[in-house]
Amino acid sequence: MRATTRTSRLFRVILLPACLLAAAIVPADACTRLVYIGPDGNVITARSMDWKSDIISNLWVLPRGIARSGQAGPNSIKWTAKYGSVVVSGYDVSTTDGVNEAGLNANLLWLAESEYPAFGARSKPGLTIAAWAQYVLDNYATVAEAVDALRKEPFTIVTDNVPGENRLTTVHLSISDAGGDSAIVEYVGGKQIIHHSRSYQVMTNSPTFDQQLALNSYWQTIGGTVMLPGTNRAADRFARASFYVNAIPKDENPDRALASVFSVIRNVSVPYGLNTPEEPNISSTRWRTVFDHKRKLYFFESALTPNTFWVDLKALDFSEKTGRVKMLDLGPDQNHTFSGDATGNFRERAPFQFLGLSG
Repeated sequence: MRATTRTSRLFRVILLPACLLAAAIVPADACTRLVYIGPDGNVITARSMDWKSDIISNLWVLPRGIARSGQAGPNSIKWTAKYGSVVVSGYDVSTTDGVNEAGLNANLLWLAESEYPAFGARSKPGLTIAAWAQYVLDNYATVAEAVDALRKEPFTIVTDNVPGENRLTTVHLSISDAGGDSAIVEYVGGKQIIHHSRSYQVMTNSPTFDQQLALNSYWQTIGGTVMLPGTNRAADRFARASFYVNAIPKDENPDRALASVFSVIRNVSVPYGLNTPEEPNISSTRWRTVFDHKRKLYFFESALTPNTFWVDLKALDFSEKTGRVKMLDLGPDQNHTFSGDATGNFRERAPFQFLGLSG
C-alpha cells in the first residue's frame, strides 16, 4: 500500500488496530495485556485485540538487516533491524503486536488521553506511529535497554486523524522481556512518560497508567476472592487481570502455566458480537496472542476458529544473509485453518510498507 501525500497536513495514518472503535455516540475501547512471572524463568505475556470489524491481521517473519525509515517525510529516523521478529500486522501497514528473537514483546493498545509532541522541520526525526512497536522490536533485546534508549527520545512520534473521523490515532506501548521486566510508554500532554517496573504486569486502556494503578489499589484492598468488577470497562479489566495473573498457580510445568495464562486473557476478553443498547459499537475480541518468552513460542488464537496455533521462533531463520520476509495469511476475520505448530506454513512475501510518507 502506498503512502499518502498531501499539502495541508503531514500525512494520514490508517487506523491502527490498537483497540480503537469507529465513531460512536458513546465510544468504548478495549484490549488487555498481562505478564505472568512463574518459577524457573518462565515468563509469559498475553494480550487481547478488540475491534469492531475485521482488522486484516496477518503474521509476518521479519529477518535482521532490514533498513527502515520512520516514514515521516525528509526528517525521518533511519535504522537497520538488529533483531529478527515475528509480528501481527494491522491492515498490513502497521505492527500492532510482536516479539523478537531476543525474547522482547511489544504491544500497542488504545489510550484516548495520548497527546504527542508537535512535529516539524526542527523536531527530532519523525517516526510514524504505525512503526513504533517495530522500532522497539528491531533495536532492543530487553526492557531495560529499550527504556534507557527511549528516555533519550531519539524520535518524535507522528500521528494524525483516524481516516474518516475527526479524532487522532492515540495509542500507548507496552514492552516485556524474558526476565519478566515490563514498561509502559505513554505520551501525556505532549511529553513522554515511561513507567518501568517488573511489577507493572497489566495494561489496558483509559485512564492513563498512573490512574489505573490508583484505581486498582481500591480493588486490592477488597481482595479478589471477595469481589471483582465484571464489566468490559478498561479499569475493571485491569483489576481482574491484575488479580488473576498472580492468583493462578506458579506451575513448574510450562504447558500448565500456559493454560492458566490463556484462561486469564480469555477472562478479560469481550464476547464476540456483543451488542448492548447503551454501547452499540463496543468492540469484540478478534484475536489473542500469548508469548512464552523462555521457549520462544508465539501463540495465536482467533475468536472465529476453534484452533490455537503457535510459531516457534527457534526454528526460524532470522539471519541477514539467508533469512526471508515471510507471511502467514490468516484470511478474512482471521478465519484460518491452522492448528498446532504453524511455523512451516509461512510463505515468502515482499515486506509490507508502514503507512506514512517516504523519508
